[in-house]
Amino acid sequence: METLSIHHRTFINATPDKVYDAIATGTGWDAWFTQGTTVDARPGGTIHFRFKDFGPDHITLEDGGTVLEAVPEEKFVYQWTPGESTTTISFQLEKLGGGTLVSLVESGYKQTDTDLKAFADCAVGWGEALTLLKYYLEHGVTYGVVPRHQLEKPMTEQYTKRTDNFTRRTSELE
Repeated sequence: METLSIHHRTFINATPDKVYDAIATGTGWDAWFTQGTTVDARPGGTIHFRFKDFGPDHITLEDGGTVLEAVPEEKFVYQWTPGESTTTISFQLEKLGGGTLVSLVESGYKQTDTDLKAFADCAVGWGEALTLLKYYLEHGVTYGVVPRHQLEKPMTEQYTKRTDNFTRRTSELE
């Protein structure tokens, strides 16, 4: 079965070491995107994302997987399961002038209803994430707390499955 991939690139006016620290450490992720993420940045290590009351939909979820590659200032690759398939996320960092060209590829989505939904969510989400990373590293701007509004909705079944998949997979690895 043919799989689908997401591709994003952005230039960040920060050195590759600063970009790498923001994507290969829990403290780095928490500074601009998550709340309580942990990263064991070595091949075979794990990455565990935590979002609490995040964004305009106030999403709370956990997900994560295995770190495949971790080359400081060059590359950070890991897997997770945002749909029904495990996908691979690759951040490639290239020094460009005084900054860094960040290329992100997420691959491995199958053409099923569940994966296509996750594919669409992540394609948009990665665009937002790279923008947040850029704003944080260049200007110190973070997402911040979004006030409550009348369009509140409970966590969707899709996000519940993400949490269940992560919990199940990490138990199997122990």
